[in-house]
Amino acid sequence: MKKNIFSFVTLIAILALLLAACGNVPQATPAPEQVVAADEVIAEGRLEPIRAANLSFQVRGVVEQVLVKAGDTVSEGDVLARLANAGAAEAQLVLAQNAYDLLIRNASGERARLWQAYMEAQVVRAQAEKKWEDLNVTAIEDRIEDAQAEIEDRKADLEDAQKEFDKYKDLDQDNSKRKNAEDALEQAQEDLNQAKRDFEKDMRNRDTVRAAYEAALAAESEAKYQYEISLDGPNADQLAFAKTNLDAAYDALSNYVLAAPFAGVVADVNVKAGEQAGMETRAVSIADFSAWVVETTDITELEVVKLVEGQKVILRPDALSDLQLKGTVIEISKAYTQLGGDILYTVRIRVDETDPRLRWGMTVEIVFLEQVSD
Repeated sequence: MKKNIFSFVTLIAILALLLAACGNVPQATPAPEQVVAADEVIAEGRLEPIRAANLSFQVRGVVEQVLVKAGDTVSEGDVLARLANAGAAEAQLVLAQNAYDLLIRNASGERARLWQAYMEAQVVRAQAEKKWEDLNVTAIEDRIEDAQAEIEDRKADLEDAQKEFDKYKDLDQDNSKRKNAEDALEQAQEDLNQAKRDFEKDMRNRDTVRAAYEAALAAESEAKYQYEISLDGPNADQLAFAKTNLDAAYDALSNYVLAAPFAGVVADVNVKAGEQAGMETRAVSIADFSAWVVETTDITELEVVKLVEGQKVILRPDALSDLQLKGTVIEISKAYTQLGGDILYTVRIRVDETDPRLRWGMTVEIVFLEQVSD
């Protein structure tokens, strides 16, 4: 029995010597404090604000103003900094904006004016229509017909008077027969002239009232047409031209002025008034710290197949060992990167809880919880 024990011990000793001769003896590692399931995915990521942007001027120039400092809260559209030559672009924008606004206002004002004109045209048409109806067209047509007959009668009387006068025209002017014939001729001429005046008066009365009525009808129709056109808004070509100019002015100004693309906090300012800056200069950084996300780029192809959007995770910031936060997977990249021999994917996680100690760039351990089947 001892011999057997001795032999066993001897064998163990020989094996130890052989292992020592090979070198690199594996060292035992401490057991992890937490036991992780075999199919559980653990990764490392960085804490980031929900939105962030590094802003640069699109043209090169001298910085005229820096209107913010790190830590300032800004609203979307707030101007953060501007170049010295932004004035001309700003003036052009004001002109383009005024032209566009004026076109819109004029369209609205013109519509109101055209409506008023249409209402007034209806009143004028109604008044003209009443005058035409009050004229008693049948009666005036009868008078015109009678006046035409009167003219013909007076013409005949004038011819008779002329013939009578012709009998005595060679007599002395003091001759009574000649004088009576001459007076009769003049009276016949005056009667014809009066008949023509009466005829023209009746014709004028009829034609004037009718012309006014017809003109009122045409004016009402045109006023209605113009108003109905105005309901479609400003002239499409004019509006498109004004909008194009306005967009171009905004684009031109954006080259010289940095404005906040969203509401947030100024994270960093890297320019000063009087300095040169351009596209290569990260002038201002802005971030929205109202919510956080964690991004990890070390998910392997064997791990990514276990993840789905909406999956719950546990987040543990390295710098805050006492803190554990809940999160949700919101994006799994379709594209991959290759590092060494590994195929890696990017995953973004929404942090569902917060803590005032959280800071941009903190390293976070991510534990992807196993999905529970329905």
